[in-house]
Amino acid sequence: MKVIDIRPDANGMINWPTLSAERKSVVTIGAFDGMHRGHREIIGKTVDIAHRNGAFSVVIMFNPRPSTVHNNPDKYDDFGDSESPVPVDDQALSSVRQRLRVMADLGVDHVLVVRYSLAFAAKSYRFFLGQLVGKLGMRALVLGKDAELGAHRSGNIHTIGELARATGVFELVVVDDYGPGDVRVPDPIVRESPQEIGDPSNPSDGMNKAEYRAWSKGMQNKKVRAWSSTNVRWMLATGRVKEAFEILYQPHRVEGTVVHGDERGRELGFPTANLGETIDGYVPSDGVYAGWLIDLDSDAVKGVGASDSEENNSSDVIPTASLLRRDELHLGARSPWRFKAAISIGSKPTFASDGEQKHTVEAYALTDEWKDLYGHRVCLEFAHFLRPQMTFSSLDELKDTLKNDVAKVEELISKEDCETQDSLV
Repeated sequence: MKVIDIRPDANGMINWPTLSAERKSVVTIGAFDGMHRGHREIIGKTVDIAHRNGAFSVVIMFNPRPSTVHNNPDKYDDFGDSESPVPVDDQALSSVRQRLRVMADLGVDHVLVVRYSLAFAAKSYRFFLGQLVGKLGMRALVLGKDAELGAHRSGNIHTIGELARATGVFELVVVDDYGPGDVRVPDPIVRESPQEIGDPSNPSDGMNKAEYRAWSKGMQNKKVRAWSSTNVRWMLATGRVKEAFEILYQPHRVEGTVVHGDERGRELGFPTANLGETIDGYVPSDGVYAGWLIDLDSDAVKGVGASDSEENNSSDVIPTASLLRRDELHLGARSPWRFKAAISIGSKPTFASDGEQKHTVEAYALTDEWKDLYGHRVCLEFAHFLRPQMTFSSLDELKDTLKNDVAKVEELISKEDCETQDSLV
């Protein structure tokens, strides 16, 4: 898969690359935040049509997300320096690097990562699509049924369909929503930690239509598709990581570089890997989770991405193909750099009297050997919510609870590993 970083100029114009003088392309367009099942259906359809017609499959991915730029123009729409990095979007489910891994796995030929700007957004959908036909050789455009493109979001499947029929130069392929329909979510979404032990459920589960209507009217909300980034964001904001897995088609992931912390975990016998302030991926609500810690920067990979060992690991830097392959090796189910982990998110209320109020994301890896991960980029995968953050009256009580957390992680993750192995037989 070839990835090209594209930045519009101050007028929103793009110098589109020529992918081939002869071979045509099948294109899909979007932010694809989270790469959930709906996104996978659209991209899978794009790849399938391209293969059947001997064409390139092309994904045009916007970074940052369009809604982020429109809602925060002062922060994200800065073109004083066209090479300036894209600020971290803490509301994005996944980084560019995380999305690209899934696209590579789906067999995409080309990904054009376009830095979204207000000037670019002001171009009409007719102008935009005309450029794709002329520059990329687009002969088919694959979109979800709720897609909207161009100035004032006037390019929807009806207007684009009319354009396709009128010009006859490309075909519009609309992918239906294969999800279970629409749901209502709070607007805005605010992180709210569950206060019970164990995986939380959807607050609307078990309600009849009248009860659901009354519940949704009791809060400011909006209707979204069940298979949508917004719905997943709400799940994660309320600790429902197990439920999010069903839409994401994989555990939710956050990534960052391990930094030195206060070393309280080491003193307690549970040394943790602490992520720094810059974290790629949406951080779920506070609490303790069962999941995995994956070292993405191990030196043990032979012959794969060796030249990338000193590469900038920022999510804004477009990764090389070798780095994506290295990621794939590390993230695999049987990876030796993958460890069961108890993951903690919060501000350590037990030590609040010591002035420790810093919000941290840290993970204790269930391994017999201490792993020196300082400076390494790591990935945390969330499988289950275990319990809320708690204040303990003594260090012994805290240690006992941590031991119980580890035992629960071992129980839950080992069970899932067995089920995965059975499915592979």
